[in-house]
Amino acid sequence: MSTDIDGLTDGLPGGLPGNFPDSGALERLANEFFKALPGEMPSPVFSPNLEDHPRAQKMLGIIQQEFGDGQSLSNSHSHQDFNLDEPQTSLPDPHFTDGHVPPSVAGVGVSPGSSARLPYSGASPSLPSYYFLNENFGEKQHIPGAANFLPHSYSPFSLSNIHVGNDRDQLGRAVQSPIGRIPFDVNRVRSDFPVFRERVNGKPLIWFDNAATTQKPKQVIDRITYFYEHENSNIHRAAHELAARATDAYEAAREKVRAFVNAGSVNEIVFVRGTTEAINLVAKTWGDQNLHAGDEIIVSHLEHHANIVPWKQLADRKGLVLRVIPVDDDGQILLGAYAGLLNPKTKLVSFTQVSNALGTVTPAKQIIEMAHAAGAKVLLDGAQSVSHLRTDVTALNCDWFVFSGHKVFGPTGIGALYGKEDILNATQPWQGGGNMIVDVTFEHIQYHNAPSRFEAGTGNIADAVGLGAALDYVNRLGIENIHQYEHFLLEYATGLMKNVPGLRLIGTAKEKASVLSFVLDGYKTEEVGAALNKEGIAVRSGHHCAQPILRRFGLETTVRPSLAFYNTCEEVDVLVGTLHRLSGQRR
Repeated sequence: MSTDIDGLTDGLPGGLPGNFPDSGALERLANEFFKALPGEMPSPVFSPNLEDHPRAQKMLGIIQQEFGDGQSLSNSHSHQDFNLDEPQTSLPDPHFTDGHVPPSVAGVGVSPGSSARLPYSGASPSLPSYYFLNENFGEKQHIPGAANFLPHSYSPFSLSNIHVGNDRDQLGRAVQSPIGRIPFDVNRVRSDFPVFRERVNGKPLIWFDNAATTQKPKQVIDRITYFYEHENSNIHRAAHELAARATDAYEAAREKVRAFVNAGSVNEIVFVRGTTEAINLVAKTWGDQNLHAGDEIIVSHLEHHANIVPWKQLADRKGLVLRVIPVDDDGQILLGAYAGLLNPKTKLVSFTQVSNALGTVTPAKQIIEMAHAAGAKVLLDGAQSVSHLRTDVTALNCDWFVFSGHKVFGPTGIGALYGKEDILNATQPWQGGGNMIVDVTFEHIQYHNAPSRFEAGTGNIADAVGLGAALDYVNRLGIENIHQYEHFLLEYATGLMKNVPGLRLIGTAKEKASVLSFVLDGYKTEEVGAALNKEGIAVRSGHHCAQPILRRFGLETTVRPSLAFYNTCEEVDVLVGTLHRLSGQRR
């Protein structure tokens, strides 16, 4: 090498021998050294191709030797056996990639190296640990102290830095896609959402109201526009070209839903307006047809009104008994109490997979298995889980699964009901009209099998197509990638919010999705919501259509920030900074 490496030490304080230079000088020296290597400038050391680069491997070896071996999170939480006497009730669930939900810092679930106890600093802090996300998703290699090797200006989880690419000279991180090495770049993801160019009260929009509805990527908006510009027609019953295009697009969307929830057949997917309509459909068809006076329905204390009101109406009308699974002080389902409710009169169990008010992830597989052992059918409300967790109705073995498109980055006014095909075909139709009949006379009506028997009239064709586009978008990012990123963001926000004086988090289950309900001493929840809105922050303030569970905690309302994969640590910092200011001004 012709470059005079000795000359690179000129000007360093003390020189190399004797008086050792400071870290900044060494950093400059290292940079100059690598520039001097002809044609060998490596990719960033912390790149998704880590295992392919011997120099990076050597560096990791030094780090591990200096600070201890890496620790795999997947080994730090042993899988629990199913035990009704176990007080920790949120048990491992097979629809997660590695068989369990990574614990949050809420409640008792403190992850190794989490930022839970870091004080608010007004900016994204440099964390004491650094997580390497590998392509197996279920593992995070935890390298204690690795953040110390990053440039001083680099905050490992400052979301402007989560990027890997040749066009930016930085030590970024990427979550691997199941299909190839596609980085999860939060800034690039955000650029897909036109709404984030909006300003509210002169401030950039911060959308923390994702549990109410999610924002829509340009891909979904463009797909709906394309439908109306090139495919708009009614479906199934015409011979012309646009009818064929519209029918193909509509039925293709049904197949995308089927694949997304892992149903066995497209005949098990019914398009509805959303979760609320889907639950009402089951209550007013199967429930009315099969439940009789004295039969019992079980719901949980966590439920949204949409999973309470239809069953209460049915119970009042038919003399049924509605029973409720209690929760503990962290908002976790008490499986032992649930077991005590099950009996030969139990005909239906209907519960949420993720609480919209608390974020609790319920032990869905266990609840379903116990219900089936008692001879009951099960409806699983996936409105809040579908955008955060892998959905596998075959593995869960629920009888019905329901969700709304607008909760998973799709349009409003469209959703899906999954139902086992034999149950759907044995169930009476809900509404009558066109599209759901085989033959009609004034004396006799013959109905189609599912799904057509439950889709009377002209459906929401364009928005079904838009829902298909939203699921395509989620699949491209990878639901496991989304889950891991959102889990980190939840830990980050929870840790900072716990340090706000006078703030009380409501719902501290060990396993949570991205919901952070709270109350703040000295303020009404609507006052907090209004103050946040002045900073451009959108949160929900109220009872969240879940009054029973809030009253379980002695409350009528909470403030509810809720997170999605397009949110960032910087946005969390703005939220927490505003809460600190309000706390300091507390009356």
